[in-house]
Amino acid sequence: MKITKQILKLLVIALIIVSCNNDDSIELINRDYSNGILISGEGSGAGTGSVTYLSSDQTLKYQFIYLSANGTQLGTYLQSMAFNENSAFIIVDNANTVTVVDKKTFIKTGEIKTDLNTPRFMTVVGDKGYITNWGDPYNTEDDFIAVADLNTNAVEKIISVSNGPEQIVVKGNKLYVSHKGAYGTNNVVSVIDTATDDVVEITVKENPDELLFNNNGDLLVLSEGSIVYDPWPTIKSETKAAIHIINTTTNTITKTIEFKEGEHPSLMTYDNGQIYYYLSGGVYKVNSGEETLPTTALISQSLYGMAVKNGNLYGVEPSFTAQSDLYVFDLSTKEKVFTTKVALGASKIYFTE
Repeated sequence: MKITKQILKLLVIALIIVSCNNDDSIELINRDYSNGILISGEGSGAGTGSVTYLSSDQTLKYQFIYLSANGTQLGTYLQSMAFNENSAFIIVDNANTVTVVDKKTFIKTGEIKTDLNTPRFMTVVGDKGYITNWGDPYNTEDDFIAVADLNTNAVEKIISVSNGPEQIVVKGNKLYVSHKGAYGTNNVVSVIDTATDDVVEITVKENPDELLFNNNGDLLVLSEGSIVYDPWPTIKSETKAAIHIINTTTNTITKTIEFKEGEHPSLMTYDNGQIYYYLSGGVYKVNSGEETLPTTALISQSLYGMAVKNGNLYGVEPSFTAQSDLYVFDLSTKEKVFTTKVALGASKIYFTE
């Protein structure tokens, strides 16, 4: 029987997983994972969360890089990653753990494990890590930002916030937090002063998620809108989605671009004055200065995560039973120029230097 290269790769991966699950020792590998692309996979009941490395020129690919560097797995579910100059921070939410690794080698250097409760996203400000936590996803009163001292990897305090804090970004001495609402819904973006921990809220459309800064330093917010089913799949009610542009000096909304009723975008990225968002199997592009949204997709492709760099759009289509797919599209031609297999349940894409 002829064995293809792809089958051989899958057999090697399976052997690594089985070996680790049986607590057998595996040979640790020391590689340089800088200057490339990291794809994080959530994992599922079929396997652990993991990280895939792809070199910038797409000639090198390594799967399970945390396992290769440390001999242990990350667990399920790998929610997101954050970075500073020297470290990467890997958030596994149902383990209530942030694993700290050397950004270049992915060798574990520590972990933040206490005083977290369903952690979601993190940003780094100096020697502090700010981590969004849902708490009990069904409890709307126990949500918080954990502030960790990255010198000791200990949570030194918490900042109480509204229900379902999700993504978190920083500009100057202000943190901006989207509140998607955990297992419910919410419609605010929190603004936290890092000097005083004071929290103010900006009201937006329901279920804000993605947060990005444009070339002018304004905050872009993608609110997905809400859908209420009663019973599934009958829609009882829904609210409109929107892209908001917020002036970060005044913390006021300067523009809201609404989607049509029934449209619920789920991803957004930004590059060189252009907003890219994902909606119903397509990627759309709109200039942040425009007032209306396009009606024709730039690229038709089912995606679960995406990012744009150097004229290319990178997107992942996940599988939660096998390896996922990473696609690269040339934005000038709209053609798919590269495809490869990546982590189980792939969801997020990061560029390293």
